[in-house]
Amino acid sequence: MPLVRWLREPLVQFLLIGAVLFIVFDLRGGGERGGQRIVVTPGQVDAVAAGFRRTWNRPPNEQELKAQLDEYVREEIAVREAVALGLDRDDTVIRRRLRQKFEFAAEDAFEATPATDAELQAFLDTYPDNFRTEPRFSLRQVHLGPQRGKALQDDARQILDRLQAAGPDVEIRSLSDSRLLPAGLEHTGLGEVARIFGDEFAAELLKAEPGRWVGPVRSGYGLHLVIVDSRDGGQLPALADVRPLVERDFMAERRKRALDAMYARLLARYPVVIERRSPTAASAAASGPMQ
Repeated sequence: MPLVRWLREPLVQFLLIGAVLFIVFDLRGGGERGGQRIVVTPGQVDAVAAGFRRTWNRPPNEQELKAQLDEYVREEIAVREAVALGLDRDDTVIRRRLRQKFEFAAEDAFEATPATDAELQAFLDTYPDNFRTEPRFSLRQVHLGPQRGKALQDDARQILDRLQAAGPDVEIRSLSDSRLLPAGLEHTGLGEVARIFGDEFAAELLKAEPGRWVGPVRSGYGLHLVIVDSRDGGQLPALADVRPLVERDFMAERRKRALDAMYARLLARYPVVIERRSPTAASAAASGPMQ
């Protein structure tokens, strides 16, 4: 039918939607909004000009600035009209952005007071593991592979006895089963040791007495006889050495506590009612519509 084809035209649909929005707007008292002023302050003009400058690497001329301000005013009109029509409701992206801006504004007030040395030192003492330096090791190892079968454990004990008797300067190249694994590491962080040999191997290094052969230490490759030649780090540094890191974490913790307290205060102003389905209704909804 001609009427149906006419209603399917995109332009007609657009005009109909516009008419519906106009009626809703009018029913909600939108006619009074015509008296609302849109004031573009000097600071906002400067911000618009600065945005143009960042994009084009030059200041705008008068015509370009007017065009930018016209767009700013259009955006302000669109936002006001959309909010008046309730178009911001139930929109996850808008709600999330509004919450972010609200919390950013609140956090500016939280950060107005700088942290004192006493506060930072107390924070460092409370969370020492967050700032402890990673231990670094220089070590040598003899690898005994699983291809030794049932003799693996006995071989490991016998070779360990020989190494302990010979002392730290013994030649070990001919003793290792693998030529692919490093025979030694120099000043290597615990995390890198774990990446090469595994977490179990790295954990045993923390217990090892430097300068003495120990083992057998297990890894995914088999067993290892290990000597730690030197170990440094793993200590809690002085505040002066890690102040920027401590201050960053302290301020983040303070912001979190302040936000929690702010929301607790605001919550007292909002009665909250959470309506849940009855067990019968929830079961019916989960099972879907009846056939």
